[in-house]
Amino acid sequence: MAFFNFHKNTFKHGIHPPESKGETNGMSIKQFPFPPVIILPMAQHIGAPSQIIVREGQEVHRGQLLAKAEGYVSVPLHAPVSGTIRKIANVPTISGKMSPGIFLETFPFSTQEVLEGKPIDLDTATPEDILQGIQGAGIVGLGGAAFPTHVKLKIPDGKKCETLIINGIECEPYLTTDHRVMLEQEHDIFTGIKYLLKATGTQKVIIGIEANKQDAANHLKKHIPKGMPVSVQVLPVKYPQGAEKMLVTSILGKEIPSGKLPIEVGVVVVNVATTAEIGRLLPHGQGIQERVITIAGPGVKKKGNYTIPIGTPLRFVLEQVGVDEEISEVYMGGPMMGVAVSNLNISIVKGTSGILVFTKKDVNRIPKIYPCIKCGACLDACPILLNPSKLGILAKFEAYNEMASDFNLMDCFECGSCTYVCPSHIPLVQYFRLAKRIIRKREANKKEEVDA
Repeated sequence: MAFFNFHKNTFKHGIHPPESKGETNGMSIKQFPFPPVIILPMAQHIGAPSQIIVREGQEVHRGQLLAKAEGYVSVPLHAPVSGTIRKIANVPTISGKMSPGIFLETFPFSTQEVLEGKPIDLDTATPEDILQGIQGAGIVGLGGAAFPTHVKLKIPDGKKCETLIINGIECEPYLTTDHRVMLEQEHDIFTGIKYLLKATGTQKVIIGIEANKQDAANHLKKHIPKGMPVSVQVLPVKYPQGAEKMLVTSILGKEIPSGKLPIEVGVVVVNVATTAEIGRLLPHGQGIQERVITIAGPGVKKKGNYTIPIGTPLRFVLEQVGVDEEISEVYMGGPMMGVAVSNLNISIVKGTSGILVFTKKDVNRIPKIYPCIKCGACLDACPILLNPSKLGILAKFEAYNEMASDFNLMDCFECGSCTYVCPSHIPLVQYFRLAKRIIRKREANKKEEVDA
């Protein structure tokens, strides 16, 4: 592992874990088989879950609206396949909680053509029309956060978007989804950028790409439409450069204030795969039904990058690609910020960027946790200059209020760099996730008491 000091086109601190991208970054995107049953949880984005509008026994077409947005910070859900609504019931999710959901049985002999909707005409659409179209398409951040994209793009009163950054960094080990999208879906990306330019009112676009994807950088540079205010900037390889705050610093040299969003410094950041979906869906008035996912790890036999219908059960995915008999762990997302699943009956959701499978010989037994030796490795790794060691000690004593008020815990975006470098094997990021949940719950309870 290595640490980095600040220099041009990067941010302070950070780490350099093994990339492990070589097995899939050269593999073209393939269409994944349609499963016999699609399982769709309503809670698969930040904000209010979608509200079901179909009934059991109803036949639906691919692309048809199944659930509407429940408020502004919410998005609708569309049918990933043509089929029959077999059951509406609670379904398991990666968080461990149950969510209202839909069991959709796929028509086995359907052509699975997607319904056309009302196109969002780029020439006549207003910025508000575009934002409504993005919400209507059910688009959320596909980099993993799953935050409703139309909310991110709404420029607050008194603010101005001076620079739009398209995030093609993909710094998580193993994942090559965005890499392949940049190589294979450049038309959709640049069409999406046209919509984003009009929606945000900006006149400057920078596509940020790490140096381990130079082929993608060259490809996009070659295909920039004439007259479009787009440039491509290649950045040094370092984790977690794909995080919004780090990317803004790396590209523009600007620091986003604590607790604030990129728009505070005149920037909006949109993931490159999200941008491609905007360019693919809005001209046809369609909703998102599928996404590109990297399936990799030493336990996978048919590794690759696949377009997979949302709602495809994880168990079906693993059956199709083939896995080692000695599976130890399965992750949804990358190994740094992803989550190890405890149930193979959960399904692919909009925010699923990768599925990683590890065998028993690849995963060390849980190491013994030793006391903090105050070596400072976590301080040297933290990209937002927190004190993970002190926060870890406070978490041990459940001093949650002090963690938030005096040591800026809520600024932590859970990249896992501190845990990765800790020689005492202290699971710092897990402590921080738990502490943040408790703090948010306490704040919500206080608000309820005040409102009552």
